[in-house]
Amino acid sequence: MVCDKCQKKLTKVIVPDKWKEGASNTTETGGRKINENKLLSKKKRWTPYGTTKCVICKQQLHQDAKYCQSCAYKKGVCAMCGKQVLDITAYKQSNV
Repeated sequence: MVCDKCQKKLTKVIVPDKWKEGASNTTETGGRKINENKLLSKKKRWTPYGTTKCVICKQQLHQDAKYCQSCAYKKGVCAMCGKQVLDITAYKQSNV
């Protein structure tokens, strides 16, 4: 659960550009080399489980966030910025 402000950060797309005009992944414009391994050529490699960990339970996170999804729901906060999103006073949760 994320707030409206952090929702914009989640709209990044991993797939390459679809159109050839102005695309950075085509060979015609010199955007990339032929038979290039993208994982080895990048300076900063992408790892699915990065170094960020949840503040509460210390679980590794897959996005740039402060809380994992279960801890964010239990506290009623945004997972990325920690802003209060949901009023949980009427919720009956066993491990709050």
